[in-house]
Amino acid sequence: MGFRIYLVEDDNNLNLVLTTYLKKEGWQVTSFLTGKDAKNAIKNTPDLWILDIMLPDIDGYQLIKEIKLTSPKVPVIFISARDADIDRVLGLELGSDDYLAKPFLPRELVIRTRNLLERVYGLNNEVLDIPPYTIEERSRRVKSKGELIDLTSKEFDLLLYFAKNQGIALSREQILETIWGVDYFGTDRVVDDLVRRLRKKMSHLRIETIYGYGYRMIENDK
Repeated sequence: MGFRIYLVEDDNNLNLVLTTYLKKEGWQVTSFLTGKDAKNAIKNTPDLWILDIMLPDIDGYQLIKEIKLTSPKVPVIFISARDADIDRVLGLELGSDDYLAKPFLPRELVIRTRNLLERVYGLNNEVLDIPPYTIEERSRRVKSKGELIDLTSKEFDLLLYFAKNQGIALSREQILETIWGVDYFGTDRVVDDLVRRLRKKMSHLRIETIYGYGYRMIENDK
């Protein structure tokens, strides 16, 4: 679920931090430490690239040329610790959509990424209406009377699963497989905990407990 983002950053610690922040938004993040590994993945065509310009082998300039040859419309964010003006101009000439100079706060990268994704893919942002809530699927945002509701990635995934299956009884096993994946090993009680957290944050949702089986979301009154 969510957008697929490829992050190329050779500093292992920064790579881990940025990956963690991006994943919290519900995006599917694949990270690379070298330009060579990133180049081999260009054919997979993610929804967005985040490229560090300074890499130990193939630099970001070479990578963006390869990316644009394969997928000219895929957005790219450049990040760099070098001269900001030079890198920004060169990046724009090569097709980058945004630029972020190091050092920066990880949250700033998240905001830049979200804004760029919405600008490029906004027309495909399906909106589900569950009064008093609206769910923006692609941008993964939930609002109530115009105010954003802060959900974790798993909470949003569960909400979306319920919203698309209103009135249908969903077993814990079905929810586990959909939200955690078929390879998940652990107790199905994590489902109960996730439902409890969702109910607490969105008290107007009508989620019924089906004892011994699972849950069902009932359509809210308009």
